[in-house]
Amino acid sequence: MGAKSFLQFGLLSIALRAAHALTPAEWRSQSIYQVLTDRFALTDGSTGACSDLNDYCGGTWQGIINKLDYIQNMGFTAIWISPVVENLNASTSDGSSYHGYWAQNIYEVNTNFGAAADLVSLSDALHKRGMYLMVDVVTNHMGYAGCGDCVDYSVFNPFNEESYYHPFCLIDYDNTTSIQQCWEGDNIVALADLRTEDADVLDMWETWIKQLVANYTIDGLRVDSAQQVDQAFFPPFQTAADGIHILGEVFNGDPSYTCPFQDYMSGVLNYPAYFWITQAFESTTGSISNLANGINTMKSTCKDVTLLGSFLENHDNVRFPSLTSDVALAKNAILFTMLMDGIPIIYYGQEQHFSGASTPSNREALWTSDYSTTTTLYEFITKINAIRTFAINKASSFLTYNAYPIYSDTHNIAMRKGVTGSQLISAYSNVGASASASFTLSSADTGFTANEAITELISCTAVTADASGDLDVTVFSGVPGVFTPTAALSGSSLCSSSTKMVKFFAA
Repeated sequence: MGAKSFLQFGLLSIALRAAHALTPAEWRSQSIYQVLTDRFALTDGSTGACSDLNDYCGGTWQGIINKLDYIQNMGFTAIWISPVVENLNASTSDGSSYHGYWAQNIYEVNTNFGAAADLVSLSDALHKRGMYLMVDVVTNHMGYAGCGDCVDYSVFNPFNEESYYHPFCLIDYDNTTSIQQCWEGDNIVALADLRTEDADVLDMWETWIKQLVANYTIDGLRVDSAQQVDQAFFPPFQTAADGIHILGEVFNGDPSYTCPFQDYMSGVLNYPAYFWITQAFESTTGSISNLANGINTMKSTCKDVTLLGSFLENHDNVRFPSLTSDVALAKNAILFTMLMDGIPIIYYGQEQHFSGASTPSNREALWTSDYSTTTTLYEFITKINAIRTFAINKASSFLTYNAYPIYSDTHNIAMRKGVTGSQLISAYSNVGASASASFTLSSADTGFTANEAITELISCTAVTADASGDLDVTVFSGVPGVFTPTAALSGSSLCSSSTKMVKFFAA
């Protein structure tokens, strides 16, 4: 499909855009499930192991369609899929392009994932369910098998001349100019760095993204290598994309570096919080103070933390269970990720407690799990999504209310999010599954009143504030909890009378 037919194909779906396009503000209420397309589901539904995680394993867009119940039943309202364009077709010692980040022709789809019609079908299937599609795009570079000094630029479409690219140099990540103008990759796969600051390059990207969004009725974008792109590139690019939400990848844990990117795009992945959450809960000696201080720093530094993408795992980082096998610690980290400010993102396989470490081990084939819906973390994540949906439905201001720490000590932290009457008070600990912890939350911080009836939402256990409105919290076996006024549950099925009551904070 060339540029002309690529645009013509989009005319079939462009009339539907108004019904599905989501503004950045509308993305606040979504919960995203990240899918590495090649690793999520095979078209025929088979479940054999992938013999080489460095190569294509066979996952497809049709495979995703076939397993949408698995995603939606966990409470997710959107999926983020791998880049969709035609990639470098070669096997190298760095592996193949199964991940989608080595584009060569942005006007063709990656046929390893299916035909263009299959991508349309995926978008349509999501929208029929009231769900949304976020697509990963790479604007920084194109991929070539070989050294940076010997690239044949004619293989790229449309950036098929050397003048579209910066001169070859490898990135020095301590130098801002180098980050934006030098090349990622190595002598095996060169990632030819585009001159995104040039008007002609920007114009070509604007033309393409407008067509892509229309062709496939795309609702949001994740932009790879955003910190490597000229910042002035993003405002017109986002406008050309119909103004839909962007989550840019700025792989840096310093809020003073990461947050300013919101001046150029609506959102970024919350890498600072990722590092703090991981450090806090990866062991029983993790730093709770860094997490508490970091959350406050993000609120005061970022333009709008509620538009950031909150995550614990993704395809570029080790899976959390590779750091600790303690499921209680994983529950704390997942709950914190999903109830803090921002749009929660769960990476496929988290619900199965996959434990791959460095790439490609963190990109396992999900079908080896047989898509179990009875695992501890599948059920736990389902409950968290239900809690978050309850809070949003109870008071839409929940989405813009900035969560903040109301208590912290060496091993424990409590957060508040939401207005009094339907507030969520979440309690966390890094003591691990073999220990318990107790602490008291004051009424001045929680908003609970004297002798108020309160429900812990994960176990649906009834508790009561004391005569001063304070709440004594005991974290049994290291498992976190979420508290809200029982009165707020009126009309909700979240903890209905038919819900089985379990031991408070049972592991």
